[in-house]
Amino acid sequence: MTPAINAHVRLDTHPTHPSAVQAVLTGTQARVASTALEAAGWSAAATGVLVLARIDHEEPYWAADAAQHLTAEGITVEITPRLQEAIDEEWTWPNYPMPWCTRSEIRKVSNQAQKIHDDIRNGHLLIHAHAHDGHTTVAVGTYLHPGGTSVYLHGEDHLRQIADTFDSPAEALVAFEKVHAAEMRPGPAPLTDNERAAIAARSVFDVTTATSKPSSSAPETVPVYLADAGDHDALLDTFLDTHGEFEKWRTWSDETTHAIHESQTLRIERVHEARPRETAWTVAAYETPVSDRMWHLTATGATPAPVLRTLLHHLAEGDGWDAAVGGPVDEKTVTAATRPLTDAGWEHSVEGRWIRWTNLTGDAGVQFDAFAAQSANSTLATWTVWAGPNVNRATWAVQASPYTPAPLLASLAEDLAHATGTRTTPTASQRTTQPITTPPILPLLPNQQSVSRSL
Repeated sequence: MTPAINAHVRLDTHPTHPSAVQAVLTGTQARVASTALEAAGWSAAATGVLVLARIDHEEPYWAADAAQHLTAEGITVEITPRLQEAIDEEWTWPNYPMPWCTRSEIRKVSNQAQKIHDDIRNGHLLIHAHAHDGHTTVAVGTYLHPGGTSVYLHGEDHLRQIADTFDSPAEALVAFEKVHAAEMRPGPAPLTDNERAAIAARSVFDVTTATSKPSSSAPETVPVYLADAGDHDALLDTFLDTHGEFEKWRTWSDETTHAIHESQTLRIERVHEARPRETAWTVAAYETPVSDRMWHLTATGATPAPVLRTLLHHLAEGDGWDAAVGGPVDEKTVTAATRPLTDAGWEHSVEGRWIRWTNLTGDAGVQFDAFAAQSANSTLATWTVWAGPNVNRATWAVQASPYTPAPLLASLAEDLAHATGTRTTPTASQRTTQPITTPPILPLLPNQQSVSRSL
């Protein structure tokens, strides 16, 4: 007999979305139930609340399926009468394009479309381009796991299918352009109504802050590495307004925006809701629109606004995108990238494979990983520009791959050594409202020479 778990799950219809389902979790072992539901595609919407919001309107069916699995694990599940009514309801799609399919087969087709949708939403399937073929939306993309397949997608929402597969992103893009050149647009297609509704359903439970905020002290001038992060979204909007050679592409989700250079060889990705120590910006450069990336870097959500301005300004100047790929990073490259720190008298140290330059107070620096620099396929960061207690507990960081242009790195180093910014010190009441936590170790830099066209 399966032992009972101290968790109770109450399944009910969503308060605003017509087909979505909410789960309210209680009990000392509620986390067990939460983990199981998240693995089945449910999204955490608030403390103790998860939401199942799909593009195929089959939420009641899958809620019943989840209830069976939870019960089998020894978790108590309650289904409200109105949700049970929705589960028992018999319905079908009007004018379904495959009328020969049974209800079970239709659900299977829809679930495959849902999996494609989830892979895109969760960043597992990168969409390179989309088009409209006169009837529906078509797209081409690549799965980002090692050896990931490139795919041609046909259809929208519950009708989207993988119509063809390719061995490489280049092969897929060439084939896609051959058919859809006139209508082809970079990045994913705009959100459908169903996708917008699913996003809205997941956000209904978000806890909003009060409109009145505690007053704070006047801004003070500080070294740039101690400056406030500022408004990253406003920073990107200003950059796009003043640099027409970059085009803004909103992804299917409001969580991410792409800015793509007119040459399609430089791509900027902005993740809007990233936490301070999570990756909020990714920049990637390519030799051609269909080649593997040459270099890339990431910046976390707490990166000071002046540092990001320097980065974006350098990208707009177009200096060094075509950094040579082939040989390892040499001493000349390292010297050029860190000269501003050497000239400013920053402390230089060597610890095994790591070479570090740190300021006198030890709360900011640049780290070069000689081991990572020698491997084109390393998942480790070759360069880390950081500030905080130490490089492994950084408050913010910019991490870069081996072939990131030395002039760009030198610009960031120049800022680190000499630039200033502003910081607003919170009042005592503001400080006490934030939990005291130990910063996590920064994530490793993704593989910079993957076969995919991922950022």
